[in-house]
This record gives sequence, structure tokens and C-alpha cells, in this order.
Amino acid sequence: MAVKMRLKRMGAKKKPFYRIVVADGRAPRDGRFIEEIGIYDPNQDPSVIRFNEEAAKKWLATGAQPTDTVAKLLKISGIEK
Repeated sequence: MAVKMRLKRMGAKKKPFYRIVVADGRAPRDGRFIEEIGIYDPNQDPSVIRFNEEAAKKWLATGAQPTDTVAKLLKISGIEK
């Protein structure tokens, strides 16, 4: 089972915010997930990026692959190099 850290889109039309979730790679984008580990809100100035640092590190250590966007957010928050 390929586990990925990715964004789940939430919010109204044209006003998205995202939850950062750990999900099976085969699950739909906004569908089933294993655990929610953070939020990302690009609508606010500056953008809000919040992680449960302990959970994020645990999933990275167990082999979860972050998507490109989540990898950038992890780098900005200082969790991943």
C-alpha cells in the first residue's frame, strides 16, 4: 500500500482551503484518508500553514511520500529538509 501525504480540498467555490492528510495513494483526492495532520489556507495573507509536527514526522519516518506541494509546505514549516 503506497501511503501519501497530500492535500484535501475543502471550502466554497473559488475560496479553497486545504487539509493535509495521509491517505492510501489509490483513494480519491477528497475521499478516504488515514489521518489529518495539518491545514493550509492560501486565502489569508500571509498563508496559514499548520502541521501536527509529531504526526508528520511519524508518517515521514514510516515511509509516507509527500506530494510536491506538501513537500514544499513541510520545508517552509521546517519539518523536512
